[in-house]
Amino acid sequence: MEQFFNWITINQDSIYIIVLMIFAGIEIIGKVPSVLHTPLMSGANAIHGVVIIGAIIVMGSADPQNYLALVLGFLAVVLGTLNVVGGFVVTDRMLEMFKSKKQKS
Repeated sequence: MEQFFNWITINQDSIYIIVLMIFAGIEIIGKVPSVLHTPLMSGANAIHGVVIIGAIIVMGSADPQNYLALVLGFLAVVLGTLNVVGGFVVTDRMLEMFKSKKQKS
């Protein structure tokens, strides 16, 4: 338990920044009109491509014997890819709603 408290003491600045980012994110998203939530979230999911590239870099530089880093990197690639694809699918479905319907002759 003492190691945990030492880790918190060492990383106290980072913990404060993360907590402030959480509160700022909640405030910013709370002020977005509900009409814009879908495009905002699909765009944020598309940004997950950065996570995929980071996970590939981590997996490439990890020691082949470090199975934890390899498994976590693989999971990050898979989940990040699902998130990116899901964001584009949601965007495509949303844009389909605004297309005019063709008249049957």
